Amino acid sequence: MATIIEKLRKIVEEAAVITEKDAMEPYLHDETPGLKGYAEAVVLPSSTDEVSQIMELANRELIAITPRGGGTGLSGGAVPQGGIVLSLEKLNRILDIDVANSVAVVEPGVVTGTLREEVEKLNLFYPPDPASLDSCTIGGNIAEDAGGAQTLKYGTTKNYVLGLEVVLPTGEVILTGGKLMKNATGYELMHLFIGSEGTLGVVTKAILKLIPAPKYRVDLLIPFTEFENLSRTVLDILHKHGILPAALEFMEAKAIKASEQHTGEKLPFPEAKALLLVELDGNDSDLLTKQYEVIGEVALNNDAIDVLVAEDERRRADLWRARRVISEALKSTGEVAHEDVVVPRSKIPELLKYIEQLESTYGLPIAVYGHIGDGNLHVNILKRDIPDDIWRQRLPTLVHALYSKVVSVGGKISGEHGIGLAKRQYLSMSVSPEEIALMRNMKKMLDPNNILNPGKVL
Repeated sequence: MATIIEKLRKIVEEAAVITEKDAMEPYLHDETPGLKGYAEAVVLPSSTDEVSQIMELANRELIAITPRGGGTGLSGGAVPQGGIVLSLEKLNRILDIDVANSVAVVEPGVVTGTLREEVEKLNLFYPPDPASLDSCTIGGNIAEDAGGAQTLKYGTTKNYVLGLEVVLPTGEVILTGGKLMKNATGYELMHLFIGSEGTLGVVTKAILKLIPAPKYRVDLLIPFTEFENLSRTVLDILHKHGILPAALEFMEAKAIKASEQHTGEKLPFPEAKALLLVELDGNDSDLLTKQYEVIGEVALNNDAIDVLVAEDERRRADLWRARRVISEALKSTGEVAHEDVVVPRSKIPELLKYIEQLESTYGLPIAVYGHIGDGNLHVNILKRDIPDDIWRQRLPTLVHALYSKVVSVGGKISGEHGIGLAKRQYLSMSVSPEEIALMRNMKKMLDPNNILNPGKVL
């Protein structure tokens, strides 16, 4: 390995090759609880050419490469299993914001929140908004097809990628797409890499679609004492009244309490069993007023405790901060298993009832929150003071039962966090043998020596 490290130092500057144990430690894990890997070196390239040379060397020498963005993942996708960590943090430039074509050209290390802030200065909007948007990167978002709270109205990352520059595992560089709103020229290779979890290629540049920024936003916080009433309200908003909010988010009591303890700030309505956070946006303030009045009426008809309307920026920010810190807050309380499932919206009440049954059956506390508008729930199983042996015995059985229920109602075992290392053993529960075989063939074709993020997904 010493010879390989010397070759790496000829490709990148010497300081961009890290081999010291303490300096490497932050690169050996992501945000997945309990997962930590190992590597011989961390390399920080600063150009596409350097990435290409590194991949060519690794392929020739049969050395595993684990690409890494912001390290905010929750499925172990960036946790190395030996070899070299390829951190893209130095590829962090916004190369172009093309107002005329409503696109941004960025490198993969650009922080998602930074891009949003920069384009908003030009009255443009980049909608994907993962909870970790202040630290996650565009490259990681593309690798995971990241979503976020506004997926309901605006879609996920794949809906905003117009073109990619990708370094293949063998070192070749390909360019797909462009500053184009449509493209029917040959196979759509670009989408092969979106959501591939860094197993098929390394994105070194992305062309992203921007849209006009909405002029007005308003949020509603609606407390309920019963999950069924909250779920009915969501379906009524969307189907009975045809209102499409930017976001419909849900937090149950344990998640709310963790958020409050973490931020030191109390949310209204302490008697609530669950809170519904609704975001409306648009360019017609009168229409937004009418919509939130309708939503308030719908909620109260479904036995909501009250309806809080937040129109000023500070109050809105407080509500969203409480929502965005939940994952971090739960993690701070002790060991937690983060599960990320997605079901058809109409099946959410059934799934929530089943989760309550699981909690009772297995004696493990479960905190639930997530994107109820698009059917994506984050199911967090909390260890708290449960003895280690009981935790190790019960947790896998509970997770298997949860996934079985999700699949039985037409859902999938991951809505946005991906499979990575953490869920690989469960993939066959949710994906057919024929699909898995096709995935393996695609992987073999693009990565014949299995050097790019091996051991992930498949």
